[in-house]
Amino acid sequence: MCGLTGFFEEADNRNPDVMQGIVREMATTLTLRGPDDSGEWVDANAGIALGFRRLAIVDLTPAGHQPMESASGRFMMVFNGEVYNFQEIRAELESSGNAPAWRGHSDTEVMLAAFEAWGIEASVKKFIGMFAVALWDRKERILHLFRDRLGVKPMYYGWMGSTFLFGSELKALKAHPAFRPEINRNALTLMLRHNYIPSPYSIYKGIQKLTPGTILTLKAGMHDAEPVAYWTAKDVAEAGVANPFTGSDAEAIEELDSLLRDATRLRMIADVPLGVFLSGGIDSSVVTALMQAQSSRPVKTFSIGFNEDAYNEATHAKAVAQHLGTEHTEFYVSADEALAVIPQLPCLYDEPFSDSSQIPTYLVSKLARQHVTVSLSGDGGDELFGGYNRYFWGKSIWKRVGWMPSGLRKMTASSMTAISPTGWDNIFSVLSPILPARAKQRNPGDKLAKLAEVVRTDTPEKMYMELVSHWKHPADVVIGACEPPTALTDKTQWANLPDFTQRMMFLDLITYLPDDILAKVDRASMGASLEAREPLLDHRLVEFAWRLPMNMKIRDGQGKWILRQVLDKYVPQALIDRPKMGFAMPKDVWLRGQLKDWAENLLDEGRLRREGFFDPAPIRQKWQEHLSGRYNWQYYLWDILMFQAWLEAQSGISG
Repeated sequence: MCGLTGFFEEADNRNPDVMQGIVREMATTLTLRGPDDSGEWVDANAGIALGFRRLAIVDLTPAGHQPMESASGRFMMVFNGEVYNFQEIRAELESSGNAPAWRGHSDTEVMLAAFEAWGIEASVKKFIGMFAVALWDRKERILHLFRDRLGVKPMYYGWMGSTFLFGSELKALKAHPAFRPEINRNALTLMLRHNYIPSPYSIYKGIQKLTPGTILTLKAGMHDAEPVAYWTAKDVAEAGVANPFTGSDAEAIEELDSLLRDATRLRMIADVPLGVFLSGGIDSSVVTALMQAQSSRPVKTFSIGFNEDAYNEATHAKAVAQHLGTEHTEFYVSADEALAVIPQLPCLYDEPFSDSSQIPTYLVSKLARQHVTVSLSGDGGDELFGGYNRYFWGKSIWKRVGWMPSGLRKMTASSMTAISPTGWDNIFSVLSPILPARAKQRNPGDKLAKLAEVVRTDTPEKMYMELVSHWKHPADVVIGACEPPTALTDKTQWANLPDFTQRMMFLDLITYLPDDILAKVDRASMGASLEAREPLLDHRLVEFAWRLPMNMKIRDGQGKWILRQVLDKYVPQALIDRPKMGFAMPKDVWLRGQLKDWAENLLDEGRLRREGFFDPAPIRQKWQEHLSGRYNWQYYLWDILMFQAWLEAQSGISG
């Protein structure tokens, strides 16, 4: 729920009316995140201003209004998200004699009472939920920013001169008169490699994303303050592997079922209608099944479909919905309807972001918002339980090619690319009737081209980097840039894990999940004024998943084994047992058709030279090869196109 923003100034002689006007303008940019209410609070003597936009979910009365003051008056807070176990915390405060005279029944009020009773870090460690918080301590004149453990809710921050800015989205920071937008070319290289900009970087110099599971504490003059972790996936992964679950398969399945039920139950607490995104895959089906099992009425489920069979999951979702008896709503999206979303992406995402599943995610959010205010989703299952193809293919591939001398690996890779991806697609199409189900993949030619790139690598770590990279040498494409270090390249941030597959899952958990998947869902859902909740990312579930041995996650060449066993209790295996599809669209075809003119305009060589961010040569080469149909460079080109579209929507920025 909601959007927060604010600033902290060092300058003297501050005018409270001016400060309030500025923070109101900053908060207004977040209206889609919070259409129901707004509020500002200013302390001109301290130089602090807090702004808020509310999407009312729990306690719809004025008692849930923010910014909210603690009972003693010491703390002022703005808070984006939900603390799902607030009722248990409220009861604990009452039983210990630390409860104030309650004014309402919101989680915000309970959080403030916890801070007064137990302190900040001790309280945050009790919270089960998703949250980004700005908390002002009036007694100590200290600002605390903190973010949930997995990074479900966003927080941007940074100094602009003598003003410290923070907020849920970059657009709020940009509304402050001190903001000076200067594009971070180094961060742009990361976007070309990964299709997102990893934390702590942002597209602007001087502005960062707060790392998940950390608290940033700021006093006047502390320009070098660094976030401090209260929870880390590294500690969790290492502790889980060191103290593995030792029970039987049946005991593990029962424990996971119980944890999933409770995580889902907590996320069904709301004073507004709620539903669930249902793709028909394992993760969303598990969440839907557990919601329906704990609901006295049919759960509202939402799916979107495409008329192109290779991209359509709606039929599978409908079958699951019918079996579970949900109140199902589906919407088939035409190419024109999907393409109409593209002009909205720069505003929705604020910084360049090129995971094209942002489009169907936004469309299903809009669909759900017509019926509910909250929707649960199945995000996190792949990273925790081994769902991505690279997890159960990666080790297998390395076993087959790791022994090869470098020259032989390169020769093998060259033989695989002797036939174009389109040619391989044709071969697989002819062989499809005799291929086993596991070998039937969407875009097999593209996957073989990716495999050829992987075969050329000489270490497992480089193989993983190849698997998660789009542009392989992005600093050669972005003019005047140097690719900065990230959690993927800085080994000091890696968990000490014995198994290569575990290392891949860990790195995805701290990079791809928060900075791609969760950022995508947050901006798409909030852009539709819809709250998305992720039961599979309950931190108790994450901690349990890391205790499970790998053979309970990946078994017989198939991922998410234990999650499938839980789902088998509720949904017949036949409805789920199919190749993983993902939330994709046929943008490779669209770039040669409906989007060709739009793309040509953004990729015009003269335009690229004038703007001065990219070397046009490699981009134009890939564009021409893609148009020819011989190669499918959709991911590379979409990275460039999303930056170009974002740049076109900006004004007054330098690079």
